[in-house]
Amino acid sequence: MKFFIIGPAYPLRGGPAQFNENLCRAMNKEGHDAQIISYSLQYPGFLFPGSTQYETSGSAPTDIKIHTKINTVNPFNWFAVARFIKREKPDAIIFRFWLPFFGPSLGTIARLVRKKTKVFALTDNVLPHEKRFGDKPFTKYFIKSCHGFITMSHKVFDDLSVFTNNPHKIYTPHPMYESYGEPVSRSEARKKLGLNENDKIILFFGLIRKYKGLDFLLEAMADERIKKAGYKLLVAGEHYEDPKVYTDIIEEHKLQDSVILHTKFIANEDVRDYFCACNIVGQTYRNATNSGVTMVGYYYEKPMLVTNVGGLAEIVPHGKAGYVISPEPKVIADSIVDYFENNKEEEFTKGVIEEKRKYEWKTFIDAFLNLYRKVK
Repeated sequence: MKFFIIGPAYPLRGGPAQFNENLCRAMNKEGHDAQIISYSLQYPGFLFPGSTQYETSGSAPTDIKIHTKINTVNPFNWFAVARFIKREKPDAIIFRFWLPFFGPSLGTIARLVRKKTKVFALTDNVLPHEKRFGDKPFTKYFIKSCHGFITMSHKVFDDLSVFTNNPHKIYTPHPMYESYGEPVSRSEARKKLGLNENDKIILFFGLIRKYKGLDFLLEAMADERIKKAGYKLLVAGEHYEDPKVYTDIIEEHKLQDSVILHTKFIANEDVRDYFCACNIVGQTYRNATNSGVTMVGYYYEKPMLVTNVGGLAEIVPHGKAGYVISPEPKVIADSIVDYFENNKEEEFTKGVIEEKRKYEWKTFIDAFLNLYRKVK
């Protein structure tokens, strides 16, 4: 069958782009004809808080087909994209949706093609992390254009009921990212990153935004037990907001020797080294639906410390693959101390290896195909 995945791909950067390219490859591997329709303009510059929307290294993938076509702010373009889709006659389209801003463009394209092509939404979020004017009408416009929905957390599955009573919706877990390279030894990764061979390191990875709760993790690092033991927090990711709140915590608690700041966008070719270098991954979010960081952690077989919010607790079994705890600095600190003092790394790594079998791409694709067959 022929499928179009509509969402970011190279040269656009970030987790959604990596996911879409992985999904496209996996579908082709299963014998389908999968292609991506990406954005010529994803966000206007003034709406994008990072340094750049584009990859600054690497090259375009040669094993998948990417059509760079959608301009999210030009309605004339939306009609042109719909005409292209109609000419290509895919059996189904999977729209990647995580922000209400995309509602008008994607909703219009979906409405123009849905008579001849089944339209599905892969919804990372339905209710956004940061609320803005127009969120609900933009989201509703898009949701009402779809035949069915794929969610990767139970929270998003439930959130869909705010906008639709469509019964054609499924939950299936976020698959593992497999595009960052084979694991390397901890020693090799640390040498490349300039990290001490013997440190005990907690990794906070990804774009730094308020909802991700880096401040909770920094406050936990101020615990005297952690400071005395010399544990380190490695922060790897680009600030999407004013970093002052975090630098103030570091200065207030004198954490300069405890926190290693690599606050820049982490290129795809370097992601592996950060995960292979750490002892445990920390995701102390205020709220969440699901997280690609967790799935990279699974791929590199790293125990995880996550907060009991959104979909995180669904995929990290507490006491087996890591910790599921409340988003409180004292509780976070207690878990870090327990992990290192009681030598939990080997035990939890075994649990991660067992759990990761659930998150293969074939499982995701099979779930989608079952949904596809149910939509008439």
